Amino acid sequence: MTDLKYLRGYPEALLAQVRQLIAEERLGDHLARRYPERHQVQSDKALYGYVQQLKQAHLKSAPAIDKVLYDNRLDLTHRALGLHTAVSRVQGGKLKAKKEIRVAALFKDAAPEFLRMIVVHELAHLRESEHNRAFYKLCEHMLPGYGQIEFDLRLFLHWRELGDR
Repeated sequence: MTDLKYLRGYPEALLAQVRQLIAEERLGDHLARRYPERHQVQSDKALYGYVQQLKQAHLKSAPAIDKVLYDNRLDLTHRALGLHTAVSRVQGGKLKAKKEIRVAALFKDAAPEFLRMIVVHELAHLRESEHNRAFYKLCEHMLPGYGQIEFDLRLFLHWRELGDR
């Protein structure tokens, strides 16, 4: 039986369908049909603009974001696909907090929906620090269908890992 570590917590009937796709070697085809395109956001500068555009559309009053970049060090071994941080620095006599968003570099070559899902997730943390009902409601507001895209992203991660074996 295949360990579906990225899909823990989902109903067994759904996991059985995923296992069948894997056994029939159709998971990659399934994902390619659902997400045939690749996004054009390739540089850190373009990613910063992309994040700012989403923030402006949905979270105008949220704190400013000082830095956005693709990070080669973020990967599945750290269980992080994106990361939001507040780096505090002393400037003169004041303590300044700089907000940063880092996106795993593996998303440079991913479907636009997956990149948007990761960015929306990290932006939602500007308002809600915990993964609670309000957090997921905000994600769904910024990206309708967020839950399905998150599930498909988990499928993509599993398919990617199967290819590495």
